[in-house]
Amino acid sequence: MAKMRQILIIGNNDNGCTPELEKTAYDAGKHVAESNSVLITGGLGGVMKAASHGAKDGGGLTIGIIPQDDASLANEFCDIVIPSGMGLSRDFLNALSADGVIVVGGGSGTLSEICAAYMYKKPIATIKNSGGMATKYADQYLDHRENVKIIGFDSPKDAVDYILEQTKS
Repeated sequence: MAKMRQILIIGNNDNGCTPELEKTAYDAGKHVAESNSVLITGGLGGVMKAASHGAKDGGGLTIGIIPQDDASLANEFCDIVIPSGMGLSRDFLNALSADGVIVVGGGSGTLSEICAAYMYKKPIATIKNSGGMATKYADQYLDHRENVKIIGFDSPKDAVDYILEQTKS
């Protein structure tokens, strides 16, 4: 049996997550599920919860890799919870577990995950109009190494389609 594609959706936690960001993340999660890919998130609130909710409504499998050591802290839409106990270091685990990454808004924690994915040359798509790190780093490289260009999209579906195309086997 072939390994299922794993797509990480990252962005704002509860703090700063607007209804518009939740809708964008929900739609992205649903498209991930409909592509028969596994959704990975940081397992908590905001974008992570909305994406997981969308993936569940789309009939998909969801994994939440949380920074705490208590699985009960994950959002209710996570099928599989990995309580890393690693604190913010779990950002690298999230990025390395993914075949590709989609960014919806986001602050410094999101940037940490973008940097980890970038260093390991994972394809990264952003939703350009979602603000935060997604808008700031759309359509550019993070540094002179030009490991992978971060590509911005106007819709969650286009971002998911890009990751699917970049991660075909």
